[in-house]
Amino acid sequence: MSQAIPVLILKEGSQRTTGRDARRSNIYAARVIAEALATSLGPRGMDKLLIDSFGNATITGDGATILKEIEVQHPAAKMLVEVAKAQDDEVGDGTTSVVVLAGQFLVRAGELLDEEVHPSLIVEGFEKAMEYAVKVIDEIAEPVDPFNREVLKNVASTALSSKIVAEYRDFLSSLVVDAALQVVEKKDGKYDLSLDNVKVEKKKGESIMETSLVKGIVLDKEVVHPAMPKRIEKARIALLDAPLEVEKPEWTAKINVTSPDQLRQFLEQEATILRSMVEKIKATGANVVFCQKGIDDLAQYYLAKAGILAVRRVKKSDMEKLARATGAKIVTNVDDISPDVLGYAELVEERKVADEKMVFVEGCPNPKAVTILVRGGAEHIVDEAERAVHDALSVVRNVIREPKIVAGGGAVEIELALKLAEFARKLPSKEQLAVLKYAEALEVIPSILAQTAGMEPVDVITELRRRHAAGEKWAGVDVINGRIADMLKLNVIEPALVKKQVIKSATEAAVMILRIDDIIAAAPPKEKKKGEEKKEEEEKTEGTSTSFD
Repeated sequence: MSQAIPVLILKEGSQRTTGRDARRSNIYAARVIAEALATSLGPRGMDKLLIDSFGNATITGDGATILKEIEVQHPAAKMLVEVAKAQDDEVGDGTTSVVVLAGQFLVRAGELLDEEVHPSLIVEGFEKAMEYAVKVIDEIAEPVDPFNREVLKNVASTALSSKIVAEYRDFLSSLVVDAALQVVEKKDGKYDLSLDNVKVEKKKGESIMETSLVKGIVLDKEVVHPAMPKRIEKARIALLDAPLEVEKPEWTAKINVTSPDQLRQFLEQEATILRSMVEKIKATGANVVFCQKGIDDLAQYYLAKAGILAVRRVKKSDMEKLARATGAKIVTNVDDISPDVLGYAELVEERKVADEKMVFVEGCPNPKAVTILVRGGAEHIVDEAERAVHDALSVVRNVIREPKIVAGGGAVEIELALKLAEFARKLPSKEQLAVLKYAEALEVIPSILAQTAGMEPVDVITELRRRHAAGEKWAGVDVINGRIADMLKLNVIEPALVKKQVIKSATEAAVMILRIDDIIAAAPPKEKKKGEEKKEEEEKTEGTSTSFD
């Protein structure tokens, strides 16, 4: 009788989970992440205090930031973190909603799996529900004028209402809309707003009400030489992507100096080169120089003598913003500088902001890049205000890109749930179950909003279903006043683009996790004991040592 030979396929220490156990593990991980984020949803949502391994604390209610800061271990949970990041990169808002929904889709799918419904049928049902939901959003969304300041302000204000800085939302949304409308551009017949053209600079100190919009650029730099002017009106600005230094040769070179005269001539030659560089800049009429590279000490002296204000080592991204704001062209060689490449600003000034010097370039004629200088009482507040401004800018950009809006407060989700329940009746039996579970999952958003406002979720959902069935498509949870109201009339509005992206991203994440039926995890690398490490080091040293007789 032949003896069975054990066959090792996976590496020793590998772990394998298959079928139902694999799905259950993934669904549980996604559910934990979704539940952690659920309480921070909406204007009455709570914030999280996150402490990293170095002891640095972050206080935030922003979904993307929470997920970025917590170190997630489980691979399925990591997928949700990726989805939130993609949502943030794509539309800049709705990160909490997308994770909460993805988690709920998976919980509902788990219920169907327990009823022996095959994952492929659930996936098919979810994908059909997603396509139908996106279509419904397009149908019910209200078209708006993308340059209507009131609409844009309300959209920005809704995005800010769930942040720590919510009490300043009217003030901040005004700033954001002013900044956005200043830099919006028409491309291929469509309007677009690039967030790169709105620089958000932050400095702690003062209060959030001191946050200001500068129609120009603010640089976190100082003037290079104390003798230079600190304020220049009617500035003619040169942007240099070249060092104001005598360039070193690329190869190693030695200069043999045999007498002090030769050394003096060598230094004089260096000074002559630097002087001629400064003369060229001065001849164009420039009185402000922003340099991406270094400026030699001697060149600084000559620039100061010529009454030119200079700043060195400016970031490439800031140089591009300066070019857009002032109309200057970036020059890569001092020899190419001429009056027609200079930009203009009413004022360039070095100011002290919170014990640090900053250079303000303001009063540009038609700036296509602007700066929002965020202030706040503490580091945490300034950081959170910066994140809030980013989200508000993103939603304004979304409305400019696709001028359609929907109401907030869970109104869209309830409307979608209602429409999906009707749509489910037209589908084959088991897919119908998947679409109905999908609709149920959507109702979790208004349910969480009601919960955070201290309302009774079951009563709220029942009342919302009744109102939507009666044709009130914008009835939602008025979290601030703890009642159900027409959210459009309350100006709680969101871009349709964000809602569609939330539905797509959450469904895709859930589907991806549902398709997994096998988890094969490699063994983690073994930690060597100190004695073994020492022995290995000695062996290595012996092997590499060379002796000479």
